[in-house]
Amino acid sequence: MAEILKGAPVAKAIKEKIIAEAETLKQRNIIPTLGIIRMGNRADDISYEKGVIKNCESVGIQARVFEVSADTPMDEFVQLIKKANEDHTVHGILMFRPLPDHIDYEIIKELIDPKKDVDCMHPLNLEKVFEGDIDGFVPCTPKAVIEVLKHYNVPLVGANVAIINRSMVVGRPLSMMFLGESSTVTICHSKTKDLPKLTAKNDIVVAAVGKARMLGKDYFSENSIVIDVGINDAGEGKICGDVDYDNVVENVKAITPVPGGVGSVTSAILLRHVIMACKNITDK
Repeated sequence: MAEILKGAPVAKAIKEKIIAEAETLKQRNIIPTLGIIRMGNRADDISYEKGVIKNCESVGIQARVFEVSADTPMDEFVQLIKKANEDHTVHGILMFRPLPDHIDYEIIKELIDPKKDVDCMHPLNLEKVFEGDIDGFVPCTPKAVIEVLKHYNVPLVGANVAIINRSMVVGRPLSMMFLGESSTVTICHSKTKDLPKLTAKNDIVVAAVGKARMLGKDYFSENSIVIDVGINDAGEGKICGDVDYDNVVENVKAITPVPGGVGSVTSAILLRHVIMACKNITDK
């Protein structure tokens, strides 16, 4: 039976530090505040928003929602972002994606103030990650993967890592983070040949393909440490990962569950970024 790498203890440790820092800021009459920019009323966005607000409240962070309708013109949406940028009481900005088709994301991602870019959308913040600087705002999910592995004392130096994702949100920045830990990284994708054979040879496999239970036990070995980043609809109001957990858990060394794995740590990383942004802005 694999060791179950639960996210809750990792998130709890991160949140304890956040609560202490938020209290210190409060003593200076500073309330760390996250501005949430939401376009439209998609059910998944509303659900995520409720979760973010609840998480914020649990650690002493305030959340404010900047909401516009899904058909808001590009120029008006730009003004909304500028409003959040210029609001000195808002320290971090989280924008829900994907945006409607009429909104030019390539323009939008460069409008968020890099100092408030807690979700690492701005190219300047992403560029720092690729230069090896991961002390600032980094993509939250990749950072959560590293935090989980470190919490459970998984050796990263010299580890062979396969990442099944090549996006700028997960795969590519995560590869840079692993390289920063002196791991050896292979980025896999839909065109990778003999994917199960390749991933099974690696010490750590990060699954982020976005397909429910796609990866069966043939993708892993008994020595595999499996980090499942996938969040998929499993039907009946439940979610599942990219890994066929029930068939894999008996055949690998360690695995993160879904739900209960990387997701909660990702949320905690976002909150930590809000505190970082608040301190950077208010200490100057």
